[in-house]
Amino acid sequence: MQRLFIAVIVIFSAASLVVAAEVELPVGSAPAPISADHFPDRLHALVWRNWQLIPPARIARVVGCQTEDIVAIAESMGLPPVARINPEMERRGYITIIRRNWHLLPYDQLLTLLDMTPERLDFILREEDFLFIKLGRVKPSCDPIRYHTPGESARRRAAEIRELVAKHFGERLEQITDRFDFLNELAESLPEEARVTAESVDTVDGAHPRFVYSYFGAFGDPLLDATLDPYPDGLLARLRSMGMRGVWLHVVLRQLAPGGEAFPEFGQDHELRLRNLRALCQRAERHGMRVYLYMNEPRAQKESFFANRPAMAGVQEGEYRAMCTTHPAVRQWLADSLSYVFEHVPELGGVFTISGSENLTNCASHNGHMSCSHCKDRSPAEIIAEVNRTIEQGVHRASPQAQVILWDWGWNGHGDASNIIPLLPQKAYLMSVSEWSLPIERGGIPTEVGEYSISSVGPGPRARRHWQLAGQHGMGRVAKTQVNNSNELLSVPFIPAVELVAEHFENLAREEIEGIMFSWSFGGYPSLNLQVATSRLDHPEQARGDCLAALAEYRYGATAVPSALEAWHLFSDAFREYPYHVTVLYSGPQHMGPANLLYLTKTNYHASMVGLPYDDLNGWRGPYPPDVLERQFRKVADGWRDGLRQFEIVVANALSNRKLVAEEDYHVASAAYCQFASAANQIRFVVLRDELQSHPDRRSSIVPQLNSLVSEERKLAKQLFEHAAADSRIGFEASSHYFYVPLDLVEKAIQCEWLSEQLR
Repeated sequence: MQRLFIAVIVIFSAASLVVAAEVELPVGSAPAPISADHFPDRLHALVWRNWQLIPPARIARVVGCQTEDIVAIAESMGLPPVARINPEMERRGYITIIRRNWHLLPYDQLLTLLDMTPERLDFILREEDFLFIKLGRVKPSCDPIRYHTPGESARRRAAEIRELVAKHFGERLEQITDRFDFLNELAESLPEEARVTAESVDTVDGAHPRFVYSYFGAFGDPLLDATLDPYPDGLLARLRSMGMRGVWLHVVLRQLAPGGEAFPEFGQDHELRLRNLRALCQRAERHGMRVYLYMNEPRAQKESFFANRPAMAGVQEGEYRAMCTTHPAVRQWLADSLSYVFEHVPELGGVFTISGSENLTNCASHNGHMSCSHCKDRSPAEIIAEVNRTIEQGVHRASPQAQVILWDWGWNGHGDASNIIPLLPQKAYLMSVSEWSLPIERGGIPTEVGEYSISSVGPGPRARRHWQLAGQHGMGRVAKTQVNNSNELLSVPFIPAVELVAEHFENLAREEIEGIMFSWSFGGYPSLNLQVATSRLDHPEQARGDCLAALAEYRYGATAVPSALEAWHLFSDAFREYPYHVTVLYSGPQHMGPANLLYLTKTNYHASMVGLPYDDLNGWRGPYPPDVLERQFRKVADGWRDGLRQFEIVVANALSNRKLVAEEDYHVASAAYCQFASAANQIRFVVLRDELQSHPDRRSSIVPQLNSLVSEERKLAKQLFEHAAADSRIGFEASSHYFYVPLDLVEKAIQCEWLSEQLR
């Protein structure tokens, strides 16, 4: 651990005492960072990667120089002037800042760059959707960067970069749409003809759940700062118009309610959070929507938390221990806190739980209960069911009409949970991922769905079995789905494989289920796919072709319908070839696409969970041999390219008042193509690079192939730049923020030119 010391002032009567407290930021094995050799030096890399994102004066403060020194370095590389810095990047895009400086700055300089306290960064790394895991569980050991006047070699290389920028991007570099510009559109009121009135929709009261996450919701502590509104009225209205009845929030329970005598340290600022939560619920109610809370509780605590509570200490993972739910006081707090929240915010729609995965919570949540002296004689089923019963009791004590949705995610290692379901409260719903355990074959490799999927059409056998058991037990049933995107491709707002979405929801319409969760923390954009899903769910009797034709006409106009239907068909057929496996989804390079750099020598970094893919081919591929993985991504890309040709006709034929929508949909579809094609290129590049290192005698045959791949990657980077520069949605996902920004694609083009020189 790196230790950053802060002062904490504790006041006793008239005297005061300053006590040294420390925040330990995680570092893991602290390997050497990856160098960015295509830049003149690390100082130039720092300026480039933070330009347009962080004020130049702040960058200057990090390295100890004047603002004009930083501006001069930027100008020397051809970067455009900065008129203003969008404050939303620091408020809603700090993970983007952290990720791009992970291999450049030590923690103290990173904190200065972020203008953030150690405590805040610690919370982000540990609590915001596994961020430290997404960064690979290691913080590279970076030397501080100090300003120095660029020498002749650095100035010469900066001038070369400036020429490349002008050559490949020209004035386009000064016409980049602000990141988070989509916030303005989603906050705007809906046009009158698209609004949903109370008379034209079913009432939300008593209706079964249909809920989705915000496209841009803050994942860590969204209720402390009301200006970080995850659900402006414009977004609520759009989601309601597409058939949604609810939205959900990620929360940490100890922040929403006081801990009482047992846990006096809990509940700081809970009054403010609850006021903001109630205001959100009341606004949502005006749109016919309910708010649901995500319960992954009780969250594990550091060892020191149990110093005076040894009997409550459960299983240990690293420096954290579970709050053992076998102890009555822990269950009492869990139930009482939920009752407190629902008493103070009666407009809440309900909760949904994860009790067998994600953060360490109960002692069976990560299948380690045998190491707990209190739980070792209990079955995992008993522990899991008891936690869920406690949550249900706490909610319904205060709000009998609230909906409690118990998710089977992670139960019995994502296997058969038939022994848990009969132990659950009948007043709750049982939720299961629709497509889970569906057997599939891609490229001759048999596997089964073990994560969310759009390319694999559900429902699968696990969900069907669990829904049947839940129905027999008297519980409601909810399908967890991903409609817009999935870990197959996160960095576009929706994957326009429209026929696959339609087929899945036609299948669900025939199942005996009551509710739908339409997205995890990604996939909440009010898109075409959501319209397709709810239309097929509500009107399964309508022929699919008629349904899609009507949606295409509504979206683009009658003259564009034939090409739109053909494009959607080609996209869907191509996506059926996706090399699906949980390892590919979490570790593959597809989310960053051309923004992921190429390396002529192995980095020895392992791909992280939906974070940093590096060059870790063996970490990307799961059960697929490299040639099969590449071939499947090429099949997707080739079929997608055929669909894009049809969609170009859609753009040309769209009605004038629908032209902008058609162009925006084209940006999304073309960005997806770039990322599929780049994934195939990167796989082949690593194979050839490793072959060259093992067999240098084959250089004459391998180097031309590498050069061809580098050239193709440069073209894809430029193509994706055009889409990302025009559309601020491209590259964004709520829990990862921006996987890439336009200047990352410019950097990739520069690196490709540098790689070509190295190969020559």
